Amino acid sequence: MKTTPIKLLLVVLVIFSSCTKDTTIDIKEQEQQLLDQSKPLTIDEINARIEMQLNNGETFEWKNETDHFLWSAVVHGNNILTIGYGNENENFSENRSKELLDKKENILKTIEATENYTRSKETVVEHEIINVIDVKIENLESIIRLRKTNGIRYLEPNGYNHYGANNAMRSSSGCSKDGESINSAHYSTIAPNNAQVSWHFNEHNIPQAWNYSTGSGITIGLIDTGVSQSQSLLNGNGFKDGYSSNSRFVQKYGTFIDSNWWWSSNYDGPHDKCGHGTAMASTMAAPRNDNGMPVGVAYNSNLVAYRATEDVLLNDYHERKGVSKALTELANRSDVKIISMSIGYVWSIGNIKDAVKYAYSKGKLIFAAGGTSTSFTNGYGVIFPATMSETVAVTGVNDGSNYERCDTCHSGSKIDFTIIMEGDNNTSKAPPVLGFYNNQRRYTGGSSVATATTAGIAALVWSRHPSWSRAQVLNKLKQSSEFYPNKNSSFGYGNINALQAVQ
Repeated sequence: MKTTPIKLLLVVLVIFSSCTKDTTIDIKEQEQQLLDQSKPLTIDEINARIEMQLNNGETFEWKNETDHFLWSAVVHGNNILTIGYGNENENFSENRSKELLDKKENILKTIEATENYTRSKETVVEHEIINVIDVKIENLESIIRLRKTNGIRYLEPNGYNHYGANNAMRSSSGCSKDGESINSAHYSTIAPNNAQVSWHFNEHNIPQAWNYSTGSGITIGLIDTGVSQSQSLLNGNGFKDGYSSNSRFVQKYGTFIDSNWWWSSNYDGPHDKCGHGTAMASTMAAPRNDNGMPVGVAYNSNLVAYRATEDVLLNDYHERKGVSKALTELANRSDVKIISMSIGYVWSIGNIKDAVKYAYSKGKLIFAAGGTSTSFTNGYGVIFPATMSETVAVTGVNDGSNYERCDTCHSGSKIDFTIIMEGDNNTSKAPPVLGFYNNQRRYTGGSSVATATTAGIAALVWSRHPSWSRAQVLNKLKQSSEFYPNKNSSFGYGNINALQAVQ
């Protein structure tokens, strides 16, 4: 059978027409995609994606998101991009090599080319010790090129603080300056002059442990909202009140910057404005006073307190930077043995992770809160940085015969220890602590106080055995816990017996 030229021409025209139609569709789809990507996602769209993953029990990580998603978060986060540079696990450098400096320089040149600016204090902020830079980013192309650049460990929009708490830019999670009336059934009294011992201390045999150790010679680092200047028992000579040693000391520093400008160096001072850090300091180290006020677990220990955050929720660029700076400074103090952090967030934060690894490399025993529920973390598992292997994660349970987490506490496989924080069946019975102001007390519980209590017990152990290493102290805590040598899938080694730990 022969095919006429006319039939052949018709076939060619049909094929050409079909290809042209498909090509036109492809071009339109590409144009629409480019048009869509020229606009950032909305805050609601970003949060919905994050919420979906967290509610499904997944770990949210920026590295798993698209270029456009990451860029959208950067745009809504004051155009701040935090870059961890170097090889994998090259989290910090006390003396940066030429190779590492060259990688950083290459990254900055890439950004200058796509952003069309010359670096300045308003566009580039460098971190000490940890291998991190914060840069101003406006263009999607910068994200695309950076993700193809060698020598980058992570890219994170550390200025994005719109997730949770009804999209509030800042929260007041864990904050309270109000005093409360304390039920006399919730404490016992000891010398001198009716110093008050929280009911939960007796659940862990802490008063009995004082016959062997009171924390003398051990310095605890506290990273939180600071310590109130209006509570004399946590400042100056008041810290040495009653039976507490005249040689102990409290020092206060501030690494939190209170500014709308991300590149600002306007430090907000060392004093607590929230109340949370004051409560944690009280739990760990309040003096065995003669004022009839609550006493701390390690009432003869030293305390170095940092105001690194505004509240307990690490949702702000300056809080994240403040915590990482506090960690590196405490890491470089040879006298600091223990670091306590009753703060956190629902996903990992690269620059804090780098700083935790640096402090860990210096032999610090780092305690972190497993999580206390807020309006948007309820139901989540253990939070960051308690999720890290370099930290010791603590949560609270009730005083019932069966292990049950306290009403607001998180639990999970990452938990290492538990502390009793409330009565059975969620009856109100939180530990009493010093208040924000003189002659004031309040109740405070959750995984925050559980963490501070555990840090205090660790100080008792280390004071009893001052030549021990971090590993030896941690092993003693494990051996003195209820489930040892086993580990419960939700509560770790369980409740610690402080008396057994110091014997």
